[in-house]
Amino acid sequence: MSEIWNFPIIASLIAIFFAQFIKVPINFIASKKFDWSLLTSTGGMPSSHSAAVTALTTAIGIEAGVNSPVFAVATIFAIITMFDATGVRRQAGEQAAVLNQLVKDFHTFIEEAKNWQEQEEKKKQKMLKELLGHKPIEVFFGALTGIIIAFVVYSFL
Repeated sequence: MSEIWNFPIIASLIAIFFAQFIKVPINFIASKKFDWSLLTSTGGMPSSHSAAVTALTTAIGIEAGVNSPVFAVATIFAIITMFDATGVRRQAGEQAAVLNQLVKDFHTFIEEAKNWQEQEEKKKQKMLKELLGHKPIEVFFGALTGIIIAFVVYSFL
């Protein structure tokens, strides 16, 4: 019976979990607050998407060689993923921030106009998720994280 072993998948999964976990202490250093919701959140430093796709690509390069067709596919996949993280998803997050401010301003106006404050806070507003995409530096460090983790996992396993 053959051993079930898929180095690229294992490296990618470890990169995702590491990148998500490390967001909490990095955020604590920056804000002096623990935010455990970052463990399951998109966005932030480092990009777990970038870590995953670069760990996958690096592991495939190690295992199959950088001249293999599957390495080419993984590389293009990684580029598209990281471009999307800094492009469309980041813009959607910035739009969410503007919309959230508009909703907040609207609620302030309503509050001044009538007894809005008597309603429950949850009924007053629904915040959109603003932390969707990544700054280029977050993608860079996510990619660097993925490459390093792929080599570390390869060395140990």
